[in-house]
Amino acid sequence: MKLNLSLRKLAKITGGTLQSATPEEKLVSFVTDSRAVTPGEGFWALRGERFDARQFIPDVLQKGARVIVAEKGYTGPTPDTASYIWVDDAKKALQALAKYHRLNSTLKVAAITGSNGKSTTKQMLRSICSAAGNTIANVGNLNNQFGVPFSLLEIQPKHQYGVFELGASHPGDILETAPLCAPDVAVITNVAPAHLEFFHDLETVFKTKTEIIQGLSSGGTLVYNCDNPLLARLDTQYKGKAISVGFNPNALLRILETENFAFTYKGQAYVFDLKLERHDKQNAACACAAAIALGIYMDDIQRGLGTFTPMPMRLERITQGNTHFILDCYNANPASMHTALEILGRQPDTPRVAVLGDMKELGASSKEYHRQVARDILDNHIPYVFLAGPEMKYAYERLRDVTGLCLWYDSTPQGWTQDLKKLLQKGGTCLIKASRSMNFETIFKEI
Repeated sequence: MKLNLSLRKLAKITGGTLQSATPEEKLVSFVTDSRAVTPGEGFWALRGERFDARQFIPDVLQKGARVIVAEKGYTGPTPDTASYIWVDDAKKALQALAKYHRLNSTLKVAAITGSNGKSTTKQMLRSICSAAGNTIANVGNLNNQFGVPFSLLEIQPKHQYGVFELGASHPGDILETAPLCAPDVAVITNVAPAHLEFFHDLETVFKTKTEIIQGLSSGGTLVYNCDNPLLARLDTQYKGKAISVGFNPNALLRILETENFAFTYKGQAYVFDLKLERHDKQNAACACAAAIALGIYMDDIQRGLGTFTPMPMRLERITQGNTHFILDCYNANPASMHTALEILGRQPDTPRVAVLGDMKELGASSKEYHRQVARDILDNHIPYVFLAGPEMKYAYERLRDVTGLCLWYDSTPQGWTQDLKKLLQKGGTCLIKASRSMNFETIFKEI
């Protein structure tokens, strides 16, 4: 982070009140973790439902913090060795600074959202953009109301492209973060059941994901997956610049049913030396369409996509001995679970083993979607199933009498780990998938 803003300017951007004897002093960087403050640095005291960082202001002052940004109402010590900017809302002030920083940059920005595939699409597009110029992207899961501003504040003059993933677990989340990015290209990978505990229904998920459109910069381009039934509505509903992608014959960027990833765009066919699963072809198509909209040449698109490396724990392939593992423990919802089980069902190495944990945050629909997991297992002829978690009980009830082996444990997988380990000594293919909070990567480490 390199801001180089005067305190007077920072107060104006954030709508805060400056208390300082040195208003022209420059703030170069700040931290939000009181433990990380170094002498001369700034401290941004964020506040949430369960925390209030203003309590650490005395500590950071002792550590030599020079600038404090905090919400009004603080009654602790304010020695004149530091400067203070008092704001109404620390999070909104942070977002205002991030938006200012982005709008005062010259890079071209793509923002990506969707129920599934947004992280993979982000990584694909990042690889492509990196082939064309210096590129910045948010790291890990810094894709929420705090993570996106922090990511934007890392923009430097050297950057030519920015690729930012926008996550959402509540209605309005994308509406809050998309305008901060002011994207030249907005990408929606799909709309599927996820976080239904908070969204309640798919229609609300659709409305939330399409909020990204409201953040588009003037003349910006929307990229969307028209294979998705809900997003296909945009074919007629959206009147701005757009590139639809998909296997659908009517897609502007049409994915071809070929072994290698290939597509046609405006009458021209492009073939990549890259083999992808069907869902990743859709992700790659979204990334390529976004790159086209950003003005990147096709040579760079082909070269950049060729350097893409799949992210850890996202259908990650690992071989140990005679056993092939598909490690997909980063997240789980009904659509991604369906895809993973289809992939497992196509694997040539047997036995095929599904090791599955709960899909979280599905609310009142959880029972129905976990029962659907059982149907997917049967449809894909998977004979060995190991389940854990209270929600997976509903899949177990459907499977216990109709599949070769089905074991379930209500809280942790420790009840069947040794059985699984013994089975896999024979080799085969094993899918390990669950929501992040289930920590199913530990199973892989144990076996």
